[in-house]
Amino acid sequence: MRILVTGSRGQVARALAEEGAASGHAIFHLGRPELDLAAPADLDILLAASHPDVIVHAAAYTAVDRAEGEPDLAMAINGVGAGLLAAAAARLDLPLIHLSTDYVFDGTKASPYLETDPTGPLGAYGRSKLAGEQAVSARHPRHVILRTAWVYAHEGTNFVLTIRRLARERPELRVVGDQCGCPTYAADLARAILAVAGHLPDRAAGSDVFGIFHVAGSGETSWAGFARAIVTHEAAKGAPVPPVVPIPSAEYPTPARRPANSRLDCSKLNRIYGIRLPHWEDGLSRCLARVDRAGSATGHSDTP
Repeated sequence: MRILVTGSRGQVARALAEEGAASGHAIFHLGRPELDLAAPADLDILLAASHPDVIVHAAAYTAVDRAEGEPDLAMAINGVGAGLLAAAAARLDLPLIHLSTDYVFDGTKASPYLETDPTGPLGAYGRSKLAGEQAVSARHPRHVILRTAWVYAHEGTNFVLTIRRLARERPELRVVGDQCGCPTYAADLARAILAVAGHLPDRAAGSDVFGIFHVAGSGETSWAGFARAIVTHEAAKGAPVPPVVPIPSAEYPTPARRPANSRLDCSKLNRIYGIRLPHWEDGLSRCLARVDRAGSATGHSDTP
């Protein structure tokens, strides 16, 4: 299958390239400067050039805190740009997988969020992603919107690698403990996206394979619990073991408010597609093992 992925530098785009190659798919990337969602050129020509069977829209404005000072740019990319891309995909009759986020919710629900729950983003980033969902839904009947959460990978800038580094630098880690969610390993997410993509090329609009779905690591934890698991994994390899102290969100103010509850109910994805992501701790273990292998391959190691 030929899959066109918007973006090439993000965690999910890189994971799609790797997992796609491993499973025999032809993955083509379309990113800047050719594709600028803030000022898109002729999208029909750009999308058709690689003759894809499916388009995966992974490119986005993802700077959650910076979006509070750049709401128009975030909206132009995540909202307006996503709609223009969806319209072009519809004209070409190409199914579209659009990645979205738990930040479309306000986090006040006491249980994991269903796809049908009311949205209510708390900040500019979440509002821009919700606008993108609405634009995609309105402009392309053959769409799949995948909301995910707390994504991390073995490379790039993310919570796992940051905590791993800070555990070697600080005697104590103070981490928010009153926000909960479902950590999602980018490699697992990429495999799920590819599995979804395989169902789409021959399906007509109105099929139950289209619509909004939640996809995230199984299980749940807090940011502090996530950090504690990272430190524990690293301790088994002789790394320092600083205590992880849970703190309230009020003690770690950020420009953008985060949902207190980012848990996503992913049962619809399992029911329709038969897909369930591994437990988040399993993903974390595989991610950190990959980090270790990468360090060994380059002759570098962070282990004292």
